[in-house]
Amino acid sequence: MATMKFLCDSKRCIECNGCVTACKNENEHALEWGIQRRRVVTIHDGERGEASISVACMHCSDAPCMAVCPADCFYRTEDGVILHNKDKCIGCGYCLYACPFGAPQFKKNGAFGSRGKMDKCTFCSGGPEENHSEAERAKYGSNRIAEGKLPMCAELCATKALLAGDAEVVSSIFRERVAYRGADNAAWK
Repeated sequence: MATMKFLCDSKRCIECNGCVTACKNENEHALEWGIQRRRVVTIHDGERGEASISVACMHCSDAPCMAVCPADCFYRTEDGVILHNKDKCIGCGYCLYACPFGAPQFKKNGAFGSRGKMDKCTFCSGGPEENHSEAERAKYGSNRIAEGKLPMCAELCATKALLAGDAEVVSSIFRERVAYRGADNAAWK
């Protein structure tokens, strides 16, 4: 089976935050206030060499979040998507500290910042509940993968900077773009 991955082309990303909005809208029933599964990061903002990328869980092949979780709430699907079980999560935050992308998000409960259950990008593939059930939608959001669709963030990217899908196909598309540009600093086409 295919291994699903995200890739953001920094030469195409225009920092519009359309991917962030698309994710929030598609998963609104599962996201509590303050949780943001996807964000756009810009370096050298307003200067020469400015670059933006859309960042979320990268569904790593050797996911550090899985390695450090004492509750064993993370699991890998047949598609290579890293999902978590909110019912098992104890809110310790180890995954947040281990993740180099800052993907795990925690709702802050109360004035002293005690943590609730962890939330993160699901690659729009739901969770451990039955596909398309109300419980799955309420806890984990949309399950577009079961419908044969791409994650909403990539689907609605206006410049097609955010690629999602089979890792081999995504890599092939990106290699073609880089070859077409012909140089590291060439404008995207």
